[in-house]
Amino acid sequence: MDFRYTPEQAELKARAAAYSQRLMSYENASEEADGPLPAETVRTLTREAVDAGVFAINMPVEWGGAGLSLLDQVIVEEEFGKVTNCLWDIPWRPANVLAYGTEAQREKYLLPVIRGERFDAFAVTEPGAGSDAGSGTSTADPVPGGWLLNGEKWFVTCGDVADFLLVQADAGPDRQPTLFFVDKQAPGVRMSRVPRFMHSAVNGHPEFVFQDVFVADEDVLGGVGNGYELTKEWFTDERLMIAARTTGAAERALELARDWAVERRQFGSRIADFQLIQGMLADCAVDIAVNRAYTHQVAWEADQPETDRKTLHAKASTAKLAASEAAGRVVDRCLQIFGGRGYDRSYPVERLYREVRVDRIWEGTSEIQRLIIANELIKRGTPALALPLH
Repeated sequence: MDFRYTPEQAELKARAAAYSQRLMSYENASEEADGPLPAETVRTLTREAVDAGVFAINMPVEWGGAGLSLLDQVIVEEEFGKVTNCLWDIPWRPANVLAYGTEAQREKYLLPVIRGERFDAFAVTEPGAGSDAGSGTSTADPVPGGWLLNGEKWFVTCGDVADFLLVQADAGPDRQPTLFFVDKQAPGVRMSRVPRFMHSAVNGHPEFVFQDVFVADEDVLGGVGNGYELTKEWFTDERLMIAARTTGAAERALELARDWAVERRQFGSRIADFQLIQGMLADCAVDIAVNRAYTHQVAWEADQPETDRKTLHAKASTAKLAASEAAGRVVDRCLQIFGGRGYDRSYPVERLYREVRVDRIWEGTSEIQRLIIANELIKRGTPALALPLH
């Protein structure tokens, strides 16, 4: 087993780190603006991400993407996770299931996203359907030439800047879960509210209402009835990327706390010389090392064609659960090491503290991840999850 990065991966990590440093220079501006940055700034950073090869990293080279493996994507996203204010949303990663579109859908929707000209957003959650995604009440009724979509979606990440949405709704009399391309400017689409959340993110998580929105037949993604399986595949990738980003967030917090502990003096000594501080630093290092290794392992397994996709779904949940929970512990300790300054919004550790909290909720709560893992254990036994690919 060779755990070393290839020269290409080492260079990729360096490029992602350099671009992340560029994003970090806008953290204070984003925080002071309560999230958003000027449109021209975002366009500039988008162009720079394309030039650096860290934009649309999950899409094939022949379509204009970076064509990275999932392991390579984890390497990039770990660096992005070190940036606060969700500025890692700027080097956009289109929804992986867009790749299943027809050629016409690819030309209309995906390729402009890869070029940084348009943006997509995934709309699944509803007021009464959060963790229980199968209990949604959004419907699509057949009409000549297409469908009439009705419903409401919440927490549509980046929906405020998106040009079109991927909306999951139950289609036809049999109420089959289906994904629809919906232009945000279509008649009947209304962005009803942009909630203010704990973090000051560069993009929002608005709520949408759909009232008799006509969607043409050619704007069904992946066929009627396949929406849930496509959404599940999207969740698998997103959970793995959350594991990578939360590991990166924890790494930055520990680096900042370590440097502070070495420099800060109290009672005539560096606080790094105090065993209570040393214990916190050590616990942080352990949390990061273990989760970083496992996230890389699962990403590598995901790239192997013989990997069982159902087991992979549970392993991605394991990575997401473990890394997001660990990041919460790490950042909490690091904020404590900073003392009062850790509670100051001008310090990155404070922003990290607020931002990693949502990682235990979105793309499936920690409780849902535990259910997915337990169900896999019950169905397939311990080796399926506990052992690496062999």
